[in-house]
Amino acid sequence: MADLAQNSQGVAGDLFIEMEAAQFTKTGQAACGDDVRFLTVEKENRHLVALSDGLGSGVKANVLATMTTAMAIEFLKSNIPTLEAVEIIMDSLPICEVRRIGYATFSLFDFRLGGKARISEMGNPGYIHLRGVEEVQPLKDGQIVSEHWPDREVRECEVDFRAGDRIIMCSDGVTQSGLGVRKDMKFGWRRSGVLEFARERIAREPDISARDLSLAIARQALNITPGACKDDISCAVVYLRRPRVMRVLTGPPFYKEHDADYARQALLGPDHVVACGGTTANILERELGAKVKVRLADMKTAGGLPPVGTIEGIGIATEGILTLGRVLSALEQMRPPEREPAAARAILERMMRHDRIEFVIGTKVNESHQDPNIPQDLELRRSVVKRIAAALEKNYRKKVTVDYY
Repeated sequence: MADLAQNSQGVAGDLFIEMEAAQFTKTGQAACGDDVRFLTVEKENRHLVALSDGLGSGVKANVLATMTTAMAIEFLKSNIPTLEAVEIIMDSLPICEVRRIGYATFSLFDFRLGGKARISEMGNPGYIHLRGVEEVQPLKDGQIVSEHWPDREVRECEVDFRAGDRIIMCSDGVTQSGLGVRKDMKFGWRRSGVLEFARERIAREPDISARDLSLAIARQALNITPGACKDDISCAVVYLRRPRVMRVLTGPPFYKEHDADYARQALLGPDHVVACGGTTANILERELGAKVKVRLADMKTAGGLPPVGTIEGIGIATEGILTLGRVLSALEQMRPPEREPAAARAILERMMRHDRIEFVIGTKVNESHQDPNIPQDLELRRSVVKRIAAALEKNYRKKVTVDYY
């Protein structure tokens, strides 16, 4: 069983659209038979999602699903009419040797910030639109049927998607979880079960991210049938909200007289600020009157890096270049944060919870990093941050800015 998390983000003005997916692969299969794909068309402030469930499971289903999402995303981007797109997709899918049909379901989301959202579905469970905990009905809800594929009925909806709203889409591995296994779920978890679960989670945690909600729904579907994943499980969540900003300060400013202004960049709130490096933490202590505290107990669980400290009312403090290097490695290889030492994990977890990452870099050279005895892969601070920014943008589609002092 494999666990996959994907994401895509976009910002326009003071609104931000977070698009995330969580998946589990059917037990015993090498590949997930579902596929989720995202695309942000920056010039149009447009955000697209395609979720597909291939016929059956395993590698063949994966081929069907990935072909469907790849074509669907391109058709959405190019504004190809839905009926034409569906016919091309169905004509293109390879034929299953056993069932003699080529088939993949899909759910498509197309939204331009400031406008209405369009959702098209074929074969997948109906999407869920929540405004807070209240379900929202579509503005328009119609059916499209192809003469070429009369059994492929497509539902097409126009949705009033506002700030604070969430859209939930999933494969039938979610709604049919428990089917034939749980006596109390004769027809499986069903869409109604997903809706009730999502409403309860949002009521408990009104600001829950798309990432956390999609994973919570997928895990709940998995846990309904304990011991094995009976079908591929996929859940995608789209959440329109204000962006969450994280700020990383590292290195002293080139001119000491800029220290006070540099330190003020850390006044963003304790959940949003990381100071990387002892000199950086010292500047914040001196200029802001805060103290760095490190628990001795954390030394034993630091995992090879200096432990994480807290700066009262400001944020967390870590060692500098070694910790950033470990963060870089995890981001480039897309390793989950829980596999990393405590300091790197703390930074990575914060990065995953935020949408826009702002680096504030002091440009004074730390002479200790010029020592020729230090390994060659210990890069200068600016080079490491540049690569971290590239990895965040490429692998996680975060928005990254870098300011120098």
